[in-house]
Amino acid sequence: MKSAGDAAAPASDDKQDTPAKAKMAPPTETQKAAKTPPKKKPAAPDGAEKELSALRHRAKTAEDKVHELNKKLSATAVPAVAQPARMKKRHWGVLGSFVAVVLVPLVAITMYLFVVAEDQYVSRAGFTVRSQEGASATDLLGGLAQFAGAGGGTGADSDILYEFIQSQELAQEINAELGLVDHYAAHWPKDWAFSIWPDATVEDLIWFWQRIVSVSYDSGSGLTEIQVVAYDRDMAQAITQAIVAHSQVRINILNEQAREDAMRYARADLNEALERLKAAREAMVQFRTRTRIVDPEADIQGRMGVMNNLQQQLAEALVQYDLLRGTVSGDDPRLATAERRITVIRERIDQERTSFASSESIEGGGAGETYPALISEFERLTVDREFAEQSYRVALTSMELARDEATRQSRYLATYINPTRAEDSEYPRRYLIPALGGLFLLMGWAIMVLIYYSVRDRR
Repeated sequence: MKSAGDAAAPASDDKQDTPAKAKMAPPTETQKAAKTPPKKKPAAPDGAEKELSALRHRAKTAEDKVHELNKKLSATAVPAVAQPARMKKRHWGVLGSFVAVVLVPLVAITMYLFVVAEDQYVSRAGFTVRSQEGASATDLLGGLAQFAGAGGGTGADSDILYEFIQSQELAQEINAELGLVDHYAAHWPKDWAFSIWPDATVEDLIWFWQRIVSVSYDSGSGLTEIQVVAYDRDMAQAITQAIVAHSQVRINILNEQAREDAMRYARADLNEALERLKAAREAMVQFRTRTRIVDPEADIQGRMGVMNNLQQQLAEALVQYDLLRGTVSGDDPRLATAERRITVIRERIDQERTSFASSESIEGGGAGETYPALISEFERLTVDREFAEQSYRVALTSMELARDEATRQSRYLATYINPTRAEDSEYPRRYLIPALGGLFLLMGWAIMVLIYYSVRDRR
């Protein structure tokens, strides 16, 4: 059994560590024993009564200490875990930056679009470059259109038009025709964001032209669409019509250049082929004049006929000689005549055979040249003349095809969307622009705040 002092010491330590639990601590056994009225027990010795009275005194002392500690704990105020939030200087700075960076510009943009900005109307048009194919002429000429440069693709023409629509030349021409600067400077400086200043230079006009004219080109299909924005619906349609008209003129100029190039090249090829043919025929004439042979092959055939005739006469003479030798004596004059005839025929045959390869046969028309050399030269001249004649026919056909192409328009502008006339204004985007502007302003402001706090935390 523990004494009352021992039991009260740990209780007081626990109550000092955890004040909240000290108030709700249950009474100890000694306290219960002190509050419980003493039961009548049998008489104890005097020593036991003294010990019991000492224990009661200790318990009473412990209770008094516990009450004093509870009063002290209840009087001591427990500090709060976190202080109440309060606006500081940096918080006011962040709020002020939000108002200055996001709200004020957003309100200014919205007020400008809904109060100051003028209505703008849109006109659209769509076209493509088509090629008029001459299928019938190409078929009749056997596919020789390639020599005249016909049947080319239209992709290059569409690329040229795409750059031409955005060029300085077209902007200046339409400005001279319709007065672009006067129209778009009518609301200056009130609507300064969508207008051009009256004293704009050529460079300023080109910059503004690319703002009001949008060109969309699909290289796969060759379709080109343009969109023009103006303060007046009729002006927007007039600008679109002018762009289409000038594009058609540009295509006609390209056609004219292509026709002139085709005619010039075809004419040059024809002249070259004609000169080649003249040279080949002149060389043939010189050969015939020099050799006095119109056709060496025909001449050879004639000589071969002579040879065949001599061979036949020699055979007949030999037969007659054999017949005479068997019927007459050896001193018969007819036998000598037959022998003389055979000798002469053989000598003539040898001369004819020698003349084919001899360079001294003037009488035969060789002009001092061998027949193999004459035949080789004649064949070369014949091949040159035939090639020159074939080239001349091709060049003449190409010339006719180029002339046929020049009589018609090979490429033209096919408009599949005529210039439209708007009934209601589409620009400026009074709801889209503030939404996007607010989004980007908010993102920029958030990035600035994050950078500020990142730098502040590193200090």
